Amino acid sequence: MTIEDKEIWDKLLRFLEQTTGKKPKDLNGVLFLIGVQELGKGALRFEKEQKQDLLHIAICKVLSLDGYYRLAGTDQEGWPHWEKLKELPNMDLLAQENLLKHYIIRYFREEVGLHI
Repeated sequence: MTIEDKEIWDKLLRFLEQTTGKKPKDLNGVLFLIGVQELGKGALRFEKEQKQDLLHIAICKVLSLDGYYRLAGTDQEGWPHWEKLKELPNMDLLAQENLLKHYIIRYFREEVGLHI
C-alpha cells in the first residue's frame, strides 16, 4: 500500500468511526459494515454464520466493481447471492488485503459517494 493509499484508508476508518460511533478494528470490521449495508436490513443481531455470510456479501460486492462477481439475485429472506465471473490473480495474504482495501475505498467513493 502506498503512503497515499494508507492515508485514504485512515480517513475512511475515521469516517466510519464518526458515522457508526465505533472504529472498525480491522479489515473484517469494515467488510462487516459493508455487508450489513448491502443486506439492507439495518443493524440486527447476527449469528456467527450470518456474520460470515455478511463478509462474503461485502467481498463479492467490492470485487464486483471490477467484474469479478455479479449479483445473481436474492433468496426468499432477502440475502444476496453472487456469481463468480473471473478468478482473482494468485497473490500472498498481504497483497490480498491491499487489493480488498483498494476496492473498499473505491466502493465508498463510487457507491456511497464519499469524497476521500
